[in-house]
Amino acid sequence: MPRDADTPLNSLGFAKPPAETRVVVAMSGGVDSSVVAAMLAEEGYDVVGVTLQLYDHGAALAKKGACCAGRDIHDARRVAEAMGFPHYVLDYENTFREAVMEEFAESYLAGATPVPCIRCNERVKFKDLLETARDLDADCMATGHYIRRAMGMNGPELHCAADPARDQSYFLFSTTPEQLDYLRFPLGHLKSKAETRDLAKKYGLSVADKPDSQDICFVPNGNYASVIEKLRPGAGEPGEIVHLDGRVLGEHTGVIHYTIGQRRGLGIGGLSDPLYVVRLDPVARQVVVGPREALATRTVPVREINWLGDAPLTSRPEWEVSVRIRSTRPPRPALIRPLSDTEAEVTLLTPEDGVSPGQACVFYAPGHADGDTRILGGGWIWRGR
Repeated sequence: MPRDADTPLNSLGFAKPPAETRVVVAMSGGVDSSVVAAMLAEEGYDVVGVTLQLYDHGAALAKKGACCAGRDIHDARRVAEAMGFPHYVLDYENTFREAVMEEFAESYLAGATPVPCIRCNERVKFKDLLETARDLDADCMATGHYIRRAMGMNGPELHCAADPARDQSYFLFSTTPEQLDYLRFPLGHLKSKAETRDLAKKYGLSVADKPDSQDICFVPNGNYASVIEKLRPGAGEPGEIVHLDGRVLGEHTGVIHYTIGQRRGLGIGGLSDPLYVVRLDPVARQVVVGPREALATRTVPVREINWLGDAPLTSRPEWEVSVRIRSTRPPRPALIRPLSDTEAEVTLLTPEDGVSPGQACVFYAPGHADGDTRILGGGWIWRGR
């Protein structure tokens, strides 16, 4: 329906009153999504809260410090009751296991370093949950992610959060233009997490002082290997720790216990120079180690690219961008050389250590001094041909 030029847009960008605008809020039970739901409810929107049960509820009840656990479902329900909007819990255990956990296990067994939170956003929250929101006749879906959606000349764009310390762009690069058209991120403009907690106290939310999630929701205490063992019994087969020059330096208890760039816990003490894991060979069951300089990587093959630029990725032979290859590292200058619409070779102008298959490579527009950096998409690092 064409917009009436005299009707102002509401805060979610629709030319109608908030009471006539239905928004599904993805509620993890944490303070961020709870504030989003409370904020929109107070503004008068027709809010529907939805929480996903992603893995075994019994195990969840015994686990703290991760999202979407049993306690979190309870907390989300309490917020909905306090603010007076409906709340639903959807059982996505099978979907989550097939779309996220199984690939996580396979990637680790293949010697990669997966990032399951990105796959969860891509394959569950922004796919199946988004479709559920449409089925509920919602005008849009809102989340508590720290990222900004801005309208550009060619439609909605994805921009980094105002608070660099909270920015979650690394985990949301695979958001498609169609999804971005439907999504809203009301917290992206906040300058600090303290502002979010102040809002939670303003709304009288019981989760105002709840600690942030630290772990991947299905990985207790960051112990990836124990999860892999449960998903793939017998995966922790022992093998050799081998130097790049071919020397056998010791034995390991399973490739799944190691990551690229690891230095500590190798069990090969007594050597004069420090050694790092530079490669994992799951077929030969070898952990390959070498000096730090062997970790330096300049050329990064990337595939499954989600491109968010205005012009097609293949419209230029190369793009000057900044890229981030780990969530904890700042973007660095790089060149993207497209090989197809979904595959490219990324050249880092300054070599990076510890680049591993399975990680994301996220693209940013270069040269934004005001900090309002646009995300141009990204892809997944692999070993190449």
